[in-house]
Amino acid sequence: MTSTHLSAKDKEIERSEEFVESRRKHSAVESCINALENHGLDRCFDHGLYEFKRYVALSVLARNIQILGHLLQQKELKRQRRRKAA
Repeated sequence: MTSTHLSAKDKEIERSEEFVESRRKHSAVESCINALENHGLDRCFDHGLYEFKRYVALSVLARNIQILGHLLQQKELKRQRRRKAA
């Protein structure tokens, strides 16, 4: 729905600081979900609520480990570049 179809009250709500912050956080969450899906974590073959929660927790852990690994690689590359420059 575009802003021209919103009532004055809805427009005011969408301009509020809280709404804008929530919308930004939502984008970040969507980005994280997309990253998980692109790394094979888009399907849960486990059955039941407990298994689903375990799957989600392990998926988040795997993504965090991946991010940490990437940060360590970048740090090592910077260190190697400084050595070559010196």
